[in-house]
Amino acid sequence: MSKHFNTAGPCKASIHYMISPTGRLPELKALIDGENYFIIHAPRQVGKTTAMIALAQELTDSGEYTAVMLSVEVGSVFPDEPERAERAILGSWQDAIDIWLPEDLHPPFDPERRESIGAFLKSWAKSSTRPLVVFIDEIDSLQNQTLISVLRQLRDGFPRRPRGFPHSVGLIGMRDVGDYKVKSGGSERLNTSSPFNIKAESLTLSNFSFTDVQNLYEQHTTATGQVLTLGAVQQAYYLTDGQPWLVNALARQATQVLVKDVNQPITAEVINQAKEILIQRQDTHLDSLAERLREERVKTIIEPILAGEDLPDVPPDDIRYVLDLGLCRDQGQGLEIANPIYKEVLPLVLSYTTRVSIGAIEPRWLNQQGELLPDELLHAFLEFWRQHGEPLLRSAPYHEIAPHLVLMAFLHRVVNGGGTLEREYAIGSGRMDICLRYGKVVMGMELKVWREGKLDPLMKGLIQLDKYLDGLGLDTGWLVIFDRRPGLPPMGERISTEEVISPNGRTITLIRS
Repeated sequence: MSKHFNTAGPCKASIHYMISPTGRLPELKALIDGENYFIIHAPRQVGKTTAMIALAQELTDSGEYTAVMLSVEVGSVFPDEPERAERAILGSWQDAIDIWLPEDLHPPFDPERRESIGAFLKSWAKSSTRPLVVFIDEIDSLQNQTLISVLRQLRDGFPRRPRGFPHSVGLIGMRDVGDYKVKSGGSERLNTSSPFNIKAESLTLSNFSFTDVQNLYEQHTTATGQVLTLGAVQQAYYLTDGQPWLVNALARQATQVLVKDVNQPITAEVINQAKEILIQRQDTHLDSLAERLREERVKTIIEPILAGEDLPDVPPDDIRYVLDLGLCRDQGQGLEIANPIYKEVLPLVLSYTTRVSIGAIEPRWLNQQGELLPDELLHAFLEFWRQHGEPLLRSAPYHEIAPHLVLMAFLHRVVNGGGTLEREYAIGSGRMDICLRYGKVVMGMELKVWREGKLDPLMKGLIQLDKYLDGLGLDTGWLVIFDRRPGLPPMGERISTEEVISPNGRTITLIRS
């Protein structure tokens, strides 16, 4: 059977191109040999489940251990009913063990006996002919009393290992449950000291390195003869920062949809086309991230990043939360959105309601040949803003960046089907930059907000826009200043436009609203 790039569920070496999963966590074998209990946490779809299934199989095949990967996700529907949750979990464990382990390594199951997870693990460890290693997946899907119960049972059995409890246990999830301080009611803080303070290590599974991406893509070339150029690999790594699902998704689109002929190479341009498809289609991976944007603790961090403002005083756990989600990264230069694809997806998602609220707009910005006319685009935007700006601002989900979302909603209508939008923003920059590409036309724009108690951002904006246009190789651009100070006339009355000269001598179209 031919292999392909996987974007759904754990990878299988027989049908998927994949990086050695156990090689991504080389320190685990020593931890297991040392009878340690540990935690592995990382964002969703980076390969945690794949890696731990593979490691369990290796350990079992070696004859040294009985090792298995089990999930507790079925218990998540009973957050405050530990007994019901554990019955459901043990039922699913029995099914998984039947699949993953040979019969002579099975535990003694008694379907008539209602036992706890702790009692089950004790019984299995005592009867096992080998040291028992258990990886518990989706541990952070459990909440409240059920999570506390499971963690406390593991802590209680820990001193009896390896004869009376598993030799080693790994808890696998998105978050480090060893740090949970969770209150009842479904929040992320358990009203107790950590019930899993027995961990030896808390490890994370990092993104692919550039070499990993190169090796993964070379597997396709070896199998099919289709070349992914160095430029394609570099662009894929840049766009994804090595996020495994995105790396696979780009290659899947490129090889199975865009360029099916294996005699034709996959270039950087093809990877860019694949990126646009992913962003517009918003597959489950991207959609699940978008759902998180509604959470208040996420909004408190993401909103100022998108606005280019400084972060407010937020709890450290909230910052850890967006890092654990994989929404953000911190590489020593301040918190930022995790990768360029997410940078484009988040504003697109947030502007969705605004985009669908916009009625039909006559594309007066196109000539008869379908070419973009920047001057006509300006007139169309001014007319749109006068008519729709005020109500659309009120309906935007993130109030602090409402003007940005409304402008982007308009621009998405402009590029729909014929162009692209690229965005740049960062904490403390006080701006959002937008590059609109439509056919041969490239336009650079900078968005700034004039807030109460602040100086007119015009001069700073011109300096910043000069730098942005330098990078694009453009001689002109738009500077859009949204005035959010109180006590101003209605928006339709104060919108204006004029040409100004930047410090570097560029002619800039200044739009004030």
